[in-house]
Amino acid sequence: MSPAQPRRLVVWCPDWPVVAAGRAVGADPLTPAAVFTANRVVACSAVARRSGVGRGMRRREAQGRCPGLLVHEHDPGREARFFEPVAAAVESLVPGVEVVRPGLIAVPARGPARYFGSEEAAGERLVDQVAAQAGVECQVGAADGLFAAILAARSGVQVEPGGSGGFLAERDVEELDRLLEPSAARDLVALLRRLGITTLGRFAGLPAGDVATRFGAAALAAHRAAGGVEERPVQRRSPSPDLAVTEQFDPPVERVDAAAFAAKAMADRLHAQLREKGIACTRLGISAHTGNGEELHRVWRCAEPLTPAGTADRVRWQLDGWLTGRSAAQRPTAGVHRLVLAPEEVVPSGSLQLDLLEATTGAADARAGRALTRVQGMLGPDGVLTAVLGGGRDPRDRIRLVPWGDERVPALQPDLPWPGRVPPPSPSVVPDEPWSVAVLDADERPVEVSPRNLLTGAPCRVVLGGGRSRAVSRWAGPWPNVERWWLGVGGGAGDARRSVRMQVVLADVPGSPAGEVALLLVAECGSWWVQGTYR
Repeated sequence: MSPAQPRRLVVWCPDWPVVAAGRAVGADPLTPAAVFTANRVVACSAVARRSGVGRGMRRREAQGRCPGLLVHEHDPGREARFFEPVAAAVESLVPGVEVVRPGLIAVPARGPARYFGSEEAAGERLVDQVAAQAGVECQVGAADGLFAAILAARSGVQVEPGGSGGFLAERDVEELDRLLEPSAARDLVALLRRLGITTLGRFAGLPAGDVATRFGAAALAAHRAAGGVEERPVQRRSPSPDLAVTEQFDPPVERVDAAAFAAKAMADRLHAQLREKGIACTRLGISAHTGNGEELHRVWRCAEPLTPAGTADRVRWQLDGWLTGRSAAQRPTAGVHRLVLAPEEVVPSGSLQLDLLEATTGAADARAGRALTRVQGMLGPDGVLTAVLGGGRDPRDRIRLVPWGDERVPALQPDLPWPGRVPPPSPSVVPDEPWSVAVLDADERPVEVSPRNLLTGAPCRVVLGGGRSRAVSRWAGPWPNVERWWLGVGGGAGDARRSVRMQVVLADVPGSPAGEVALLLVAECGSWWVQGTYR
């Protein structure tokens, strides 16, 4: 553990997404509840956990285990709005509040510990203050480094200075879920378990170079955090005051949507300045000045450098918290006439590796997921389906449609040999039901399959529906396939199935926009059928 790691106090509000959602609708805190995104549990109440509900669980399974479960959709803006009173309560005792995310606040530990006598005393005062001012239960922990302090807060302990490495070493790798996005955490944890790495200490013991080359940038950040090293890059510096972006409002704005609209343009201006200097923001200061001289300020800390969309989101959440989330007595008495965005900590822009084609960090995927979830809410669970590619011999057997948000498990294992499977490439279009065609040879005689799975002639023409026909320019096959051969061929649903497949390319018709078309044909029960098309 490096002695340079900053020591932090972390205030953690358990199950905050559920708490915020319950406050928004006035739900009874003792009612089992869960917050979902893409039909998976993001957070659930303690009452729901006692019924077997857990993070990452599908909605159907969660409701099956807890029939009376109160379901909420994930809303980051709602969580930030209701968290503002908590942040204000902490700030009334300790300056330098940093909102890591709604439900989690980090503050420097040295000042509060000296003022209140110890970290334990400071933690007790913070718990009492949050309960008195915001009416919310919380836990406080202290440790060297943010990740260790977060886990300490979840356990309600103060880790001795220099002891974060040992504290983290025995923790399960599942704790990485507190650091990474849920999908990335599930994948990394599953991979580490397959490798026999079950604790953070064993993960931290891997060479950093191997983690970076084999697992990627997100895993490298997790590796640093698992070793008790601040997950933020170390080349951090104080930004120039000239980077701050200011917007004046005349008349002052009192509505969140009006201020948020301006904040989006401010975020774009801010990030344009940062790009010119080759830096990125990791701590964002948001200041609002009202017409009556009131000044509101909040700092947002981010695990990764902010994007313009992420900056705009945090400004909108913070304004919503100031203007609507507080009690009437705590709200500003006039509209906002000046808004300032100031990067309080920056890192080299190379610390954030963006996609080569689209500069996002998963925000687009998250927006698409929320949109599909809304559509699913209107059409029902089976109204939005996604395809999962699995094993099988028939192209239709390889595709399984699952409701959006359900576990994407193939119907058949794709890694098995599957003798008789159609060779690649696979058809680009597979109809729900195959349609009948006729295959003719050069003498206009039907092409059939002999008992030894040989063609009776070379395919020269394919007659489609409506009497239309196309010449065959190339063909490949045949490939015989016998399924359930041990049952014998009888034609029943449980009997063996014998078929022969063939690929043909239909010649181009001059003047036709369709061009060449390739078909996957199957001969079964004395007829030819189209199983798929290639484009």
